[in-house]
Amino acid sequence: MRDRFHGRVAAVTGAAGALGRATAIKLSREGARVLLFDRDENGVRETAAQCPGSVTVVGDASSAADVQRAADVARKELGPVELLAAAAGILGPAKPAIELDEATWDHLFAVNVKGPWLAARAFIPQMREAGRGSVVLFSSTAGILGSPFLSAYSASKGAVVLLTRSLALNHAQENIRVNCVCPGTIEGPMTESSFVQAGDDAAQEERRKVMRARHPMNRFGTAEEVANAVLYFMSDEASFTTGTALPIDGGRLA
Repeated sequence: MRDRFHGRVAAVTGAAGALGRATAIKLSREGARVLLFDRDENGVRETAAQCPGSVTVVGDASSAADVQRAADVARKELGPVELLAAAAGILGPAKPAIELDEATWDHLFAVNVKGPWLAARAFIPQMREAGRGSVVLFSSTAGILGSPFLSAYSASKGAVVLLTRSLALNHAQENIRVNCVCPGTIEGPMTESSFVQAGDDAAQEERRKVMRARHPMNRFGTAEEVANAVLYFMSDEASFTTGTALPIDGGRLA
């Protein structure tokens, strides 16, 4: 394995989820020292078991105090963070946006939009200290193309794309790059939860068929395939790339 991140410090929010875990493990294997942040204490410990030398912080991605605490722990125990993967996110109900209650809408945006903003606000100052940095936010193909099943989720992920571009412009002259990945349907618990919302077994299987057919490669992606793109953005190989929203979707948006 290449040692692209030897000696560098990374932070991963949502580190207990499929995408965050895959990203953290790949960073660790390529030499990074990783701060793992998630509200799922058991899950983040499971990730840490596969990331030697990592440090864990349990907290809520939508809490300014919790995110800042994670940044402070990272600085104290690992050093200034140069690499940030803001992978924490939730799916929300599979229903039209106007059918959501206000509390559900607010919670979805608190995690999916406020969360990456808080992460950027807490960790980018450390990148300034280091004199370089790379931030990767997590959007979705639903953040580029509207979704009839996940309307509110789609709206929140669309906000992440423009947050990415705005942050990229804010920090381009500071040698800090900001990009985002836009996965299509990815195998894992979050995707399965969206199928469960379709109803009985027959309805779930129909939803799977519909979603699979939207990907020209006729399959769903894997967390590892998304993590590979995240690490590219973080690496020096992407040194002239910032403000990009990259679909990882088996051709869905082609």
